[in-house]
This record gives sequence, structure tokens and C-alpha cells, in this order.
Amino acid sequence: MHFVDAKGILNKNNGFCGMNVYRGCTHGCIYCDGRSNCYQLKHKFEDIEVKQNAPELLDKALKSKRKKCMIGTGYISDPYLHCEEEIKLTQRCLKVILKNEFGLAIQTKSDRILRDIDLLDEINKKSKCVVQMTLTTYDDELCKIIEPNVCNTQRRIEVLEEMQKRNIPTVVWLSPLLPFINDTKENVQTILEECARVKVKGIVNCGMGVTLREGDREYFYEALDKHFPGLKQKYIETYGYAYEILSPNAKELSELFRNFCKEKGIMYKADDVFAYMNEYPEKYKQLSLFEEGI
Repeated sequence: MHFVDAKGILNKNNGFCGMNVYRGCTHGCIYCDGRSNCYQLKHKFEDIEVKQNAPELLDKALKSKRKKCMIGTGYISDPYLHCEEEIKLTQRCLKVILKNEFGLAIQTKSDRILRDIDLLDEINKKSKCVVQMTLTTYDDELCKIIEPNVCNTQRRIEVLEEMQKRNIPTVVWLSPLLPFINDTKENVQTILEECARVKVKGIVNCGMGVTLREGDREYFYEALDKHFPGLKQKYIETYGYAYEILSPNAKELSELFRNFCKEKGIMYKADDVFAYMNEYPEKYKQLSLFEEGI
């Protein structure tokens, strides 16, 4: 772990004003796209870069905005890494968002987010807060292999339940589905049923598969050799060095996903879910306009 002073904190990402207070990750997920060379990380992935001045930069950036909007975080680096327990950088940024009455769309795999549930609740009452959880496999033993240093799926579903009790809307990322590993009908069906039970607002799936590129592909293949002997060769024979790796069951799983979500009234089109998460509540937009005298 090392500390830096960042030059800026907000950027545009899927329509959000996005921020990442950390760079790198300690969750150890074998498929992590964050390891890709395209992100030009100049330090070891597990050596977390901490943007120590993030709260001050965020406060300055939010005060300069004429209109309230949603702030997104967690799309490259998880905001609840192990170091967050001590540093509390994400928590400090949440307090800044609350103070300035902006909205929040936050994504994580970690139950550490429950520590800040009161803050999330306050943000949701003043404006809007959407909590997003990534779910990949309902099998605890498999979860320990593909996501070794973070809580399992059952625990993440408990987090979604706790958010639902506070009327904090939730979104699930059903991703990735690794060919020949967790891309089964039984796995997807079980996760979908749990999503319906805990009343998630939407589910994002950007393709029934995984993306691999230089940097993360090598790490993923090393994990396959270690935990799934022979599977690396099957990947190479089936997909070569393609970027988008679709499950052989993609068509069947996509149909299951769409039909289930339609039946349960869950948003499932990615554009619709992103639009919902990016939408700042109209009453607060109107209040901002009134205060600005427009």
C-alpha cells in the first residue's frame, strides 16, 4: 500500500461522474479486468495506491457543480478493499457526498459496505443511493477459488437484504460467467431467484461470458492451471486469444435471464439500468434550479 496526492478525482463513466479512491485490488478474483495492461498500472496490483487527498478533491469538485447529479464509484477498483477498514477513505468521501447532497451509485463485492449503511441510508433519504453487488456463483467452494479474498455470494445477498430493509435500491451485476466453470443454468437460476427474493431493482449482464485481454488473461490462465487442470488448453483451443469469451450456453442463459426478469418485473436491459442509476431525483433537480434562480 502506498499513498499519493491525486490531481483530480471525478471522471465521466457510463454517464456517471465517477471516482476511484484506490487503484489495484486485494480481493484476488482470478478474472479481474483491472489487471489489464491497458490501465497502465505502474505498481504491483496488490500494492494498493491510496488517493489520500480524495475527500478534499471531491468536496471542491462537488461545490463547483451547478447541478446535483449521481456520483458513481467501484467500477474499476472496489471501494471496500481490506485497507478501507483502517483508512476509511471511502467513508470520508461518502460523508462529502452526503454533505453536498449529491446522489451515489456504489459497486462492491464486500460486506464491509454494511459499516457505512447509516451513511448510505442518509444519502438515499436526502437524494438517492443505489448499492450494486457483483454475484458470480452460488457455490461457496467455487467462490473461494474464483474470488478468494472477499465474502461469498450468500453473504453478499445478506448485504442486499439489509439494504432492502432500509429501502435503499439495489442492482446486481451477474458477471462474469466463466465458460465451463460457473456458466450453468442451475447457477444462474439460483442467483436470479435470490435477486427476486431480495427485491433488486435491476440486474446487469453484459454478455454470458468473460472478457480477457493482455495482463488479466495471463493471470486467469495461471489460476486455471492451478485450480482447473487442463482447462487452460480448452480455452485456447475454443477461443484462441479473443477478447470476448462467450459461454457455449450463452443463448440458453440469455433467454433464461430475459424471461425471468420480465416475469419478475426486474430491469435487465443494461441501458435501462444505467439510466436508472444515473438519474438524479427530479424533486432535487427542481430544488437546485430554484436555488440557482433559473
